[in-house]
Formats: sequence, C-alpha cells, structure tokens
Amino acid sequence: MFTGIVESLGTVARVERRADCCDLVIEAGAAAQGAKAGDSVAVNGACLTVTCVSGEALTFQAVAETLQRTNLGDLAPGSAVNLERAVRADQRLDGHVVQGHVDATGRIRSLERRGDDVRLAVACEPAFADLLVDKGSVTIDGVSLTVVSAEDEGFDVALIPHTLAVTTLGRRRPGDRVNLEADVLGKYVKKYVDRVLGKADGR
Repeated sequence: MFTGIVESLGTVARVERRADCCDLVIEAGAAAQGAKAGDSVAVNGACLTVTCVSGEALTFQAVAETLQRTNLGDLAPGSAVNLERAVRADQRLDGHVVQGHVDATGRIRSLERRGDDVRLAVACEPAFADLLVDKGSVTIDGVSLTVVSAEDEGFDVALIPHTLAVTTLGRRRPGDRVNLEADVLGKYVKKYVDRVLGKADGR
C-alpha cells in the first residue's frame, strides 16, 4: 500500500526489453535507502517489485500486462519517474490509500497557470471518470491529488508549486500519457451500489 506522496524523482538508466516483459533500471536516489530485493515500490504509481539493488540503482521487472495498462512502456533512458516506497504501519497517511494498481491511462489536456497554482486537466475514458467525484481523491502517476471537477470524459486538479517541483507533473505537456488510479473506497462503493440497483431493476 502507498499514500501517493512521492518520496523522490528517479531517472531511468536502462530499459532492457524482452519478448513479453522488460527490466527497468532506475537511479532511485532517496527511495533506494534500505531497499532490498522483494520490496514494493510505486513507479509512476504502478506497484513494482525490486529484483536487484546496486547502490542507488534499483531494477524492476515489468510484465506484458503492466506495460499494456500503464505508461511504463513509454519510458526510455533519461525519463524521470515518481517513486514511493510502500507505507509502513507506523507512519502518517498524508495522502490517501493508494494500491499501486493502475486503473487506466489518460492524456494531459492542458496545464493552465492560475495565480500560484496550476490547473491540470486530464482526458480519460468515461468508465474511469465515472469513479471520480468533485473533491474526491485521484492518483496521477503516483501523486495523490484532489479532484477539482469531474466530467464525463475527464477531470482537473490543482497543483501547488511544491508538487510541481518535486514530481514529474511539472514536466508534463499536453498529449502526455499518465497513469491513473481511482480511490479504492469509491470503487467498492460504486460496485456495491451498481449491484443493489441492478437487483432492484430485476437484472
């Protein structure tokens, strides 16, 4: 489990592709402290397992399913990534409950500066947008954010200067693909309500 509070920016050092998976070697900085093989780390919001540790370089293996459902397949040497180690039971939950299971990808529609913050608009599939509510939580590339407004085919969030400085979101441009995860509590509530309403309708 994660919180959506990015610990450090990592840099992709190598991408070693094979037929149905690839190894990602990432210079992880602070996120590599105390890391060992078998640890879980969120890379752009996708939960991956550390397979090798060499100094501050962490190696992860991404299988075909992960590459298809996330933007990790877009990474190349030099790409910046958001990193967060799994939460400990004795630490504050400063963001929200994040599983690291990417629900969908979206595309950046726009970044508009409004005073001291930046309004980031994301286009997404209606099925994902249906999981969002105004002032609810959403994760973009592993960053816990509050939804400003949710629409049928997208949503927007406000980014403060700190978030722009310490995550990859300040580097994003219109058209970029991002990983999205909806609030897990909202997903369970929606499934329950859909089931109840379905039974009430006789389906």
